[in-house]
Amino acid sequence: MISIDTNILVRYAVKDDPIQTDAATDFLRNNSCQILKTVLLELVWVLSSSSGYNLSRKVVVERLHHILGLPTIEPENAVAFAQAIEWYDQGLDFADALHLASSSLPGGLATMDRRLFAKAGEIGCDRQITVVG
Repeated sequence: MISIDTNILVRYAVKDDPIQTDAATDFLRNNSCQILKTVLLELVWVLSSSSGYNLSRKVVVERLHHILGLPTIEPENAVAFAQAIEWYDQGLDFADALHLASSSLPGGLATMDRRLFAKAGEIGCDRQITVVG
C-alpha cells in the first residue's frame, strides 16, 4: 500500500492532461493506494475552488464517490470520509464537515464559527459543537 498525493487524484478526476491522466489512471489501477485526510481535503479544495477547477458541489461529490469506490483505494478513515461527503453534499463546507466527522472525542468540536454551528444544526449533524466566544 502507498499513500498518494493530491495531484494524482486531480489528474484522474479532471482528465485535463491526457498524458498525466493516463499515468494517474494506470497508477490507481495497479497499486493499492491510501488516501489521507489531508489529501482528501486538498482535493476538494482544488476541485471546488474558484482558484482551482470551480466544479459544482454536485460534480465534486460524484467524483469523490467514484474515486473512493475504486477497488484499489483505501481511505485513511472511510467512516469519517463518507460522513464528511454526505454533510458537504447537504451544504456544509467540506473542511468543516471533515473536522466534524473526524471529531470522535466525547466533547465534540469547539469552534468560533457560528455559521458552522447553524449549518450543522440545519442539516441535522449529530456531533456536539461548542461555540466559543
